[in-house]
Amino acid sequence: MSNLMQSVTENLIFVMEFLGIVILMFVVAYAAEKMAKKKSGDTERVLSTRKIAVIGVFSAISFLLMLLEFPVPFAPSFYELDFSEIPALVGTFAFGPVAGVMIEFCKILLKLVFKGTTTAFVGDLANFVIGCSFLLPASILYLNKKTKKTAIAGSVAGTLCMTVFGTAFNAVYLLPKFAQLYGLPLETIIAMGTAVNPAIHSVATLVIFAVAPMNLLKGGSVSLVTVLVYKKLSPILKESHKTIAVGKTVEN
Repeated sequence: MSNLMQSVTENLIFVMEFLGIVILMFVVAYAAEKMAKKKSGDTERVLSTRKIAVIGVFSAISFLLMLLEFPVPFAPSFYELDFSEIPALVGTFAFGPVAGVMIEFCKILLKLVFKGTTTAFVGDLANFVIGCSFLLPASILYLNKKTKKTAIAGSVAGTLCMTVFGTAFNAVYLLPKFAQLYGLPLETIIAMGTAVNPAIHSVATLVIFAVAPMNLLKGGSVSLVTVLVYKKLSPILKESHKTIAVGKTVEN
């Protein structure tokens, strides 16, 4: 009975930590977007009705892409690569950092509703937080000067931030928390890495040789696709904004 209560308590604490991190990501995104809007004189609300509608569509696409996970040869099987950040980054460039965080959050909610969790929510938290660590730097840079060069620079900055933050976050928090909630010794997790790469013999080497290159690969791939497609999608997204805005004006 005491073991059950301890497990419930640990999971409850983790859920509260999860929610706290989600709120923090929204606060950072909102503050950055409000400052940029104030600087540029933009009076549009951070979350208008038309933005929310498009965010819903992008979240659904992001969720579907999240289901298509691919193993990577240099990492243990519990690390898989997906490209769900592509619509999130497109949405972030088009509508701002708050939209990007919302797409990430809604994507995770959809995943939990339709697929559940196999990692005691640790993998879901990792996907959300590390995804935000990629989107926020990219979008904050792009907010100040919306050019292709800035989009590329933002994507590079986001990739580097995601790699550094994701590597440290895995080592300091995610892997120990996964081991704790699963009742699995860290040595067992490290051994799974050693089976893939003999150079992996500790938490530090696991994140350096598995997590860091995976985040670099993901960030680089997502950035490349986004930069290639965003220019073509941007006029369509802006036109949809105008159409919805005109519709609202006529109704009023």
